[in-house]
Amino acid sequence: MRIASIFAVGGLALTAAACGEAPKDDNNAGSGAKKFSACMVTDVGGIDDKSFNTSAWKGLQEAKAANDNIDIKFVASKAEADYEPNLTQYVNQKCDFILAVGGLMANATSKIAKANPNQEFGIVDANPGDANVYPMQFDTAQAAFQAGYLAAGMSKTGKVGTYGGLPIPPVTIFMDGFVDGVTYYNTTKKKNVQALGWNKQTQKGSFTNDFAKQDEGKKVSDALVAQGADIIMPVAGGSGLGTTAAAKASGGKYSTIWVDVDGCESTPDCAAIITTVVKNIPEAVKEAVVKAAAGDKLPANPGFVGTLANSGVSIAPYHDFDSKVPAELKAEVDKIKADIAAGTITVTSKAQPTK
Repeated sequence: MRIASIFAVGGLALTAAACGEAPKDDNNAGSGAKKFSACMVTDVGGIDDKSFNTSAWKGLQEAKAANDNIDIKFVASKAEADYEPNLTQYVNQKCDFILAVGGLMANATSKIAKANPNQEFGIVDANPGDANVYPMQFDTAQAAFQAGYLAAGMSKTGKVGTYGGLPIPPVTIFMDGFVDGVTYYNTTKKKNVQALGWNKQTQKGSFTNDFAKQDEGKKVSDALVAQGADIIMPVAGGSGLGTTAAAKASGGKYSTIWVDVDGCESTPDCAAIITTVVKNIPEAVKEAVVKAAAGDKLPANPGFVGTLANSGVSIAPYHDFDSKVPAELKAEVDKIKADIAAGTITVTSKAQPTK
């Protein structure tokens, strides 16, 4: 979720651009025209967080693949103090479109956007409300509700858990949906599966206070496992890899649910991942950048809000767990998606983006 210090930026940005670009022979439509530069500032989790930074970069790569007149590069923030310098350096480099990744970057992005009203910005997981900042937000509570129901139906101990990186809306929205899904399972099945690690009413729970340190993720999930949880959903970026690796090493003692990008495609721990609450950041970013490169105006209001109905959020395939999830449970999870999309089931969270 973050970025490199301004002192290291030059070399890092150049390296990222060189190794991250999509093949140039995908589309020659832009040949000969002035290049459109899309420049991304990561949050502190880094480009390889297997989560939302990775997803946003994939979106830029896909935009370049769709139009090779688009140039892409990123810089990684090491700390929150890097946000403003990293955004500013891209303003100074005259990037056509500057993408900020992560809700923690909202204030810095708003400040730099206000100071540069003619510069076009985009941001993932926040809506600072500035006319020149295109917000891309995701109602992940909807898909996390499915995941909570699934976890409750799969648990052998009758206890499941979740934890976050920081208590911020892009994190707690997953946790709200997850515990509500467990509650819905209990109501419909007359069961009493416990959801550990998060109390929706008090908005208090377990956090690593970090999005990169895997040992912190393992420490928090170890505590949940000690309390009896056999399925855990980390919402902590790269820190969550400490949980998936430990779950894989446990030999089936407990399993996980990943978030943001399909964990079976982005992590080495597929054997321990039942499914993923997917936030379709790549498609949202790709569409925004391709439109901007074509000269289309990106409206800050309403921006983009991903839902189950528009495929902006979803749950991933079950992969290694496909044969382990009962057909009846799969059907119930599918019906929940249809009911949420139709409005028959209403999912709420204090962290939900406004539509």
